[in-house]
Amino acid sequence: MTVPDYEYLRKILKDHSGLDLSVDKQYLIESRLLPLARNYGLSGISDLVQKMKDGSSSCITRVVEAMTTNETFFFRDKIPFDHFRDTIMPELLKARVGRKAVRIWCAASSTGQEPYSLAMCLKEMGAALADWRVEIIATDLSQEVLEKSRAGIYSQFEVQRGLPIQMLVKYFTQSGQFWQIRPELRAMVQHRQLNLLHDYSQLGVFDIIFCRNVLIYFDQDTKISIFDRLARSMEADGFLVLGAAETVVGLTGIFKPTPERRGLYRPSGPRVLAAATIAPPRIAAMAAGH
Repeated sequence: MTVPDYEYLRKILKDHSGLDLSVDKQYLIESRLLPLARNYGLSGISDLVQKMKDGSSSCITRVVEAMTTNETFFFRDKIPFDHFRDTIMPELLKARVGRKAVRIWCAASSTGQEPYSLAMCLKEMGAALADWRVEIIATDLSQEVLEKSRAGIYSQFEVQRGLPIQMLVKYFTQSGQFWQIRPELRAMVQHRQLNLLHDYSQLGVFDIIFCRNVLIYFDQDTKISIFDRLARSMEADGFLVLGAAETVVGLTGIFKPTPERRGLYRPSGPRVLAAATIAPPRIAAMAAGH
């Protein structure tokens, strides 16, 4: 791969997905894009870059999707789901008793293990949520992974990663070598294609936002802009859940850490005030798809 080709791909990925590759990640691009180039019948990365430069928007989309990381598994990292069961939902059950409704957003939801893990947690709450309306919105840049999530079909390997056996038996049906999550769980999750670099006000306001293991790929300015817009999409007493390697500390004061709850954050002020005082997104004009 030539240096100009690599720099072109770095810019495309930054503009379209926020992915901020360092100068030493050529090996990553080659490992993920050479198979795509071959699928197009091309000889290598340079030909793929030329196809993108020739104006193939579908090629650009496939390149961006090939480069985004979709590593996920059920109940990944465990602690966020402990927070969900032991801290978040008990508090919201009290705070939302008047309207009996909770909205949850899983940003960068990949192939669905995170939103379905939350759906299983909610099912386990049983009668406590019997007459409540609960929405789970799952969004991702990639239409391909959203389709897999909608289908809710997972391999033996995928269901063995983090999923307790009792939940596998209770919430999945087996078909040959695959397992499909039951229809009542699939019905709890709505799927939408969304780019975190773009405006997401159309999604409405949420009580809980899971935005885990995606911000680590963005530069500081992009993170700050996303935090600003997440705050505008959250109730004043809502909850933000980040990945183990992610934090708001040193980036923004719009969220504050929850003491003794690693990865759990709350808005630091009223939502309306936060929306009125933060700067407009610095990357709102960036192009296409998460």
